[in-house]
Amino acid sequence: MKLLKRMPSMSQENSQDKEHFTKEKRTLVAMRKTLSAIIRDVTPDSSALKSPLSAATVEDIKMCFGLIAAREHEIAKEAGVELNERPQYPDSKKKTNVVSLDSLKATIASPKGDK
Repeated sequence: MKLLKRMPSMSQENSQDKEHFTKEKRTLVAMRKTLSAIIRDVTPDSSALKSPLSAATVEDIKMCFGLIAAREHEIAKEAGVELNERPQYPDSKKKTNVVSLDSLKATIASPKGDK
């Protein structure tokens, strides 16, 4: 008797893809964190001291960070996630404006001529 191999359903394929991307994303994050920790560890405390890394090694490290970032963007794009994240600093201007509902109600309730 011949056994037919059952094809995975679409949901199984999607979950396998998601699992693969999740594992790949975790790997990329671990690589980025490890690489940046190595850089911090070998960077001299004083800017007067010369870095132990050659210029070629520094360029290779920059290329690695670029490749990691590019792949992370590809994974996010394939997952339908927009990457609009930007660093937010405490002293930067806020792009939102908080308005109290009471003042908004008062503005809507009063005629345009009365202010």
